[in-house]
This record gives sequence, structure tokens and C-alpha cells, in this order.
Amino acid sequence: MEERMAIRSINVGRPVQVEHQGKPVLSGIFKTPVEGPLHLSTVNFAGDEQADLRFHGGPDKAVCVYPYERYAYWEREFGMTLGWGAFGENITTEGMLEEDIRIGDKFRLGEAVVQVSQPRQPCFKVGVKHGLPELPIRIQQTGYTGYYFRVLQEGKVRPEDSLQLIEKHPAGVTLAYANRVMHVDKDDADGMRRILAVDELSASWRETLTARLNRRTSGSS
Repeated sequence: MEERMAIRSINVGRPVQVEHQGKPVLSGIFKTPVEGPLHLSTVNFAGDEQADLRFHGGPDKAVCVYPYERYAYWEREFGMTLGWGAFGENITTEGMLEEDIRIGDKFRLGEAVVQVSQPRQPCFKVGVKHGLPELPIRIQQTGYTGYYFRVLQEGKVRPEDSLQLIEKHPAGVTLAYANRVMHVDKDDADGMRRILAVDELSASWRETLTARLNRRTSGSS
């Protein structure tokens, strides 16, 4: 039986200027739902842009994903109502939680084919958007981070499409596991090696974990 997961919303937006600590900041986190089909390229959806290309966007982070199921948690925590794209995600999904999805998993998304590359690391701008400076670290602590897709095959995507699992990565490194090693058990050398053994891991995570592992190894020698 085909394993299909729902798309609740597809969201895009271009950078806008906001104020942070008394200074203007350009951010692409303000995204709104679309109703019609969009072309998904190897770097983004048509009509979507990132402001800081050093930390956002690029082939490894072409599509930002956030699970719809997490919305209820944050609404309870902060007593607010969240609209689609609340976390700056391009796709709000249902049935694709961090503890179930693996780095390297492949999905058909409309006419496109995508692959999980890394968990998301929330930046301060999600806190700016909601007026909650503590939100990025809270997201990180809970592990409710969302994640990124790279695009293996470009194509048209419609909001009514679903995500169809093509292949589960055999290494079994879930996003929840990767988040734990990155943010909680930071000295877990075996965990770092296990994550780094996944060829499909994004370049930025590979760089960070390799540097951390090297520091730990040289420090214990």
C-alpha cells in the first residue's frame, strides 16, 4: 500500500523589512498560503525567496517543512492562534513528525521528487515574527523543529497534492535523533558518527558535526 501524507498548506513569500532590537532586518519568514499550482525548482517554490542566503535557502534547504500537529502545542504554550505558514515553512504537513521521518527519505510531491536533508535550526526571526524572543530556543529544546527537503526532480506542485513515500532511508537516522545529538547530547561521538555516515546529510550539518567531532577527538587525545 502506498504511504501518503497530507499537505495542509503550501506557503510562499518574499522578504520584508521588520524591526529587531531597534534595527531594520530583512526576513523571508512571512509566508502566506497559495491556492493554485506552483513550480518547484531545485532551490525554491516560484514566488518564494529567502533574505539571508548564508543560512537559508540553497539546494539543501529548498523547501522548509513544518508538521501541522505541532501547531496545537505552541498555541497552548503561548495562548495564540496560528495561521498557515506560522513558522515560515513552505509546506505544512500532516502525518510527518520528526520522530518518524529520516534523513535521506524520498517523497513524491506532486510532479516533483524531494529528499529530507536535515532538521531545521530555527533562527531568531521566527521569534521576531511572533514577538516571542524565546521561541527559537524553545523550538530547539522541544525538538519540534520541522525540517528541510532538497529537490531531486523539479515539477509542479498543487496544494491538493499529497506526499507519497518513495523510499525510507536504510540508515534509520530520524530527525528527532539528529536533533537530540545536535542540541542535547552534544558530546555523543557515536551519535555524530552515525549521522555523518548518512551521505544525504546536508553540507551545513556535515560541517558543524564534523568540526564538533574533531574538537572532541583532539581534546581527548
